Amino acid sequence: ILSGLVGSEMCIRDSDRAVLERDGQRLAALLDSARAQSRASGRPVFWRAIDGGFRFEGMQPSGQAAPGPRPAMRWLDGDVRIVQGAGVMQLGPEPIIAAQGVVLGRGSQRLQIASDGLRPFAVTLLP
Repeated sequence: ILSGLVGSEMCIRDSDRAVLERDGQRLAALLDSARAQSRASGRPVFWRAIDGGFRFEGMQPSGQAAPGPRPAMRWLDGDVRIVQGAGVMQLGPEPIIAAQGVVLGRGSQRLQIASDGLRPFAVTLLP
């Protein structure tokens, strides 16, 4: 019985980790894309944490003539949350930005999405 309980808890942790990694990889890709769009347009773009997700500000939405806030994006999983880090990140337009990042959590799992300001955003699982 004990081995069944231990195995069950390990499956939950692995599930939390997999779900969190998906959201982390998605966010890192979106941050790098927004950073590239900021550099290309010469306009600052901001990432802003909101309740249950995030939004990008300063990007030109499809079909609109002027930049503005894009629709809010939700985490892929409703249990993902920001546990530490910036509520706002400026993603350009300069080629080198300030070092910045955010820590996401789900259950007991944590991961960091961060950039040193020169390299792309990277995802790192935290102990």
